[in-house]
Amino acid sequence: MGGKRRYGAVGGGIVCGAALLMAAAHYRSDIHAEYVKYLSGKDTVTAYIAYPERPQPAPAVIVIHEIFGMSDFIRQTTEQLAKDGFVAIAPDLLSRRGGTPSSPDSARKLIATLNADTVTGDLDATRAYLKTVKAARASDVGVIGFCWGGGQSFRYATNVPELKAFVVCYGPAPNTADMPKIRAKGLGVYAENDARIDAGLADAAAAMRAAGKDYPYTVYPGVGHGFFRTREKPEVADSAWRAVIRFFRAQLKS
Repeated sequence: MGGKRRYGAVGGGIVCGAALLMAAAHYRSDIHAEYVKYLSGKDTVTAYIAYPERPQPAPAVIVIHEIFGMSDFIRQTTEQLAKDGFVAIAPDLLSRRGGTPSSPDSARKLIATLNADTVTGDLDATRAYLKTVKAARASDVGVIGFCWGGGQSFRYATNVPELKAFVVCYGPAPNTADMPKIRAKGLGVYAENDARIDAGLADAAAAMRAAGKDYPYTVYPGVGHGFFRTREKPEVADSAWRAVIRFFRAQLKS
């Protein structure tokens, strides 16, 4: 995520469900991106997927959005992961509520109504969809989440032993009793000016150690919650992103 924004935005603002369904595939010289739909139980999930231009199938990364739902930032992040060599897919986890609304406040309220197990089911459906994508190595899947999605990324790792890697970007930890179930390698990305999340970080790290799990993390200086999106210090965001990509490349054998 370079200072000059190496990825390109797709559309403006936060898209609602109707706009999602009408969107055309997005082509670039180095990636291909489009919206897809797949079933999760009896419901349909809409997701944004981006593919790298490469001759062999690529490992995959599931992108879990913030409390604002599907947004330009999430689409851009999905595209950037494709530029970095991964098939990346971002499900709109408000699909069951008609898709991400245009108002961030409305999105936050809808996120608060989601059942955690239903979120897990929709992420499972996303992994299942990746198994149908011939350009993806569906056995090498990681997950990254931001803010609310960071907490969901951490929680998803407690539910899926097949997961290879998870990245938590300034999100809360799951129940400590569930941490022994984690099999994936994890990486934490946190912000110095984020006391709300950082207050629980020492306990989460201690619980992971007690469970016999390695959880390296970095608290990045001079930035606050959401610094990947706000880019308040581009050089810090870029450094953190390079660490994320190194981690995924190592764990997913990119």
